[in-house]
Amino acid sequence: MGINAPKAHQRIISKLTASLGHLFYHQHEIMLEPLPETQIDEGQSSPVPDILLYDNETYRTPIIIEICHPNGLNNDLKKIIRLIEENDYGIQEGFIYDYVRGLWSKYQKGVGQVVNKPSYSAILDIDLATLL
Repeated sequence: MGINAPKAHQRIISKLTASLGHLFYHQHEIMLEPLPETQIDEGQSSPVPDILLYDNETYRTPIIIEICHPNGLNNDLKKIIRLIEENDYGIQEGFIYDYVRGLWSKYQKGVGQVVNKPSYSAILDIDLATLL
């Protein structure tokens, strides 16, 4: 069984993690720690989003980000909706970035799919698109 991790996909994960990491570790401008390819629930087998933003005080993951190719967009959207609506991981915002088309999608708990400013995180008060 192989891993689907093309360089372009990993490059976006690296850029977002580095930019968000700088804001968390050095600037102290955000309160959520960005972690790449990390289990949502360490106590059991759980999904692993491309990037999660973790709250070390509440032990919750309010934001997840998936990076995709156009062929994987629908599956990633289903994955994010399932993680937000069917599980109690504390996820409030789920983002998908299609790196081929340069398009963002967002799903928010209690709201559904967000079409206006889909790269903007209300939790972080940051437009994630500006970090790439």
